[in-house]
Amino acid sequence: MNDSSRLDRARRLAALVRKETYQVIRDPSSILIAFVLPLILLFLFGYGVSLDATRTRIGLVVEDPTPITRDLAASFQASRYFDVANGRDRREFEEDLVVGRVRGIVVIPATFAADYAAGAAPAIQVIVDGSDPNTASFVQNYARGVVANWAALRGAEVAAHPPAISVEQRFWFNPQLTSRFFLVPGSIAIVMTLVGTLLTSLVVAREWERGTMEAIMATPVTAVELLAGKILPYFILGLASMTLCVLLAVFLFGVPFRGSILALYALSATFLIPALGQGLLISAATKNQFLASQLALISAFLPAFLLSGFLFEINSMPRVIQWLTTIVAARYLIPSLQTVFLAGDIWPMFLQAIAVMLIIGAVFFALAARSTRKRIG
Repeated sequence: MNDSSRLDRARRLAALVRKETYQVIRDPSSILIAFVLPLILLFLFGYGVSLDATRTRIGLVVEDPTPITRDLAASFQASRYFDVANGRDRREFEEDLVVGRVRGIVVIPATFAADYAAGAAPAIQVIVDGSDPNTASFVQNYARGVVANWAALRGAEVAAHPPAISVEQRFWFNPQLTSRFFLVPGSIAIVMTLVGTLLTSLVVAREWERGTMEAIMATPVTAVELLAGKILPYFILGLASMTLCVLLAVFLFGVPFRGSILALYALSATFLIPALGQGLLISAATKNQFLASQLALISAFLPAFLLSGFLFEINSMPRVIQWLTTIVAARYLIPSLQTVFLAGDIWPMFLQAIAVMLIIGAVFFALAARSTRKRIG
């Protein structure tokens, strides 16, 4: 290829990029999706959605008020995980448990003080609603934790011998176990999926609907140049939207940022490749904006939300679904972003994620280039 040919290709590409940039600026929906929708999602996951199970309402039954049972009851009342309603009989809370006004009933039996004084292992009863397994497990486990902490403090006060084995918990990277620090970085990947796939799924379909694709086909523009001219403005738009989200995450929601800017942009830029490629493939295959937008939401947003590990643990999914998640690019971005924010730079992990996302992106772009042929379909 001679210099003149290279110059012609560069001019055509620059003209396409300029045309698409003007289209983005003139289209209010692009600005709304790129900058307003991310704000809504970040506020939703930052303030509206929380996985922190705190102040769960329970009924606390002390059948025989003694100094030792009142001391244990005070431990439950002081716990930040429980909102305690007191009673003397568990039947007082049975209807509340059925209708959901309380999530569990903790019963300190009348024999508790006598068993403890005799050196036996006193028992407490925890009644939970098994229709909500997550909350039921939470109430059960934290009730055990309250009793274990109370027993340890009680033993220290009476100079009892320490247990043969003691467990000391340490939480790395997120000591307060704040779910917002986990959700907000993951939501950035959801935002980039919307910007990358939803917006680009409309660009080629819009040309077909408006009848301008025929004019483009009459020019010397190749399919590769057409795709490149379409995606470059949205690539920059995606990075700009990501930057806005990161600034809000750090300065508004207080999410720690322990990694490097290089790792953040390397991962984000790589993720945009499969996101943009998937959007172009949808756009080229459908030639209809409404259908393209619906396919983008179903094939990109929902998998990124449900099959990426953002809210649901992948290892707990059925084996077939776990295999399906391997082709979801967001699965590799979300844990990497969470690591950048909370742990720092772990480049072996990042490089593996980047390699897989590049492979997925190459497949999407190959299919999109094949569908976008220089002819009127």
